[in-house]
Amino acid sequence: MNFLAHAWLAQPGDDGFLYGNLIADGVKGSDLSAWSPSVACGIRHHRRVDAWVDQHPSVMMAKHRAPQAQRRYAGIALDVVWDHFISRQQEGASQHQLIDRCYRLLSAWPAPQRLATMMPVLVEHDWLRRYADFDFTCRAVAGIGQRLSGPNRLAELVPWLREDYTALEADFSVLWGECREALTSDGKTS
Repeated sequence: MNFLAHAWLAQPGDDGFLYGNLIADGVKGSDLSAWSPSVACGIRHHRRVDAWVDQHPSVMMAKHRAPQAQRRYAGIALDVVWDHFISRQQEGASQHQLIDRCYRLLSAWPAPQRLATMMPVLVEHDWLRRYADFDFTCRAVAGIGQRLSGPNRLAELVPWLREDYTALEADFSVLWGECREALTSDGKTS
């Protein structure tokens, strides 16, 4: 659910590559033959980024600090929180242009079934810009938890996100610098 992070890492690529990065969480399986080569390349890039980020020491430390009862869900919450920090760090015209490009693609091309109802809401309510507001980010985390079965473990993580904010921001700074250096792509070498 870290749309902004994936958009920044994919923004040098063409629209298909960027779109693939944005919708990859909604695509299941390894057979990507239904997608154009550029979109499929974007989906593969998104998956490579996710695997790299999940193993990063900063992410592992942050997850370890999460309350044990909700630790299993911390990665989902952290993905959204990383977009909050990106939104604050990358403020300016370049970010607005990138967000407008994302919204244009998400409005023009149909999202996969699993994301079909969420994408129009994301665009209409300007989530990518609103992530700069931490209260909005926390509501988004809790909202994702409502879509999961059982108790809302993501909502239960919100107090920890608030308490650990400074440490999470430090984790993000290390993570994002290394991630941008290692994983920014134009889709031609993914």
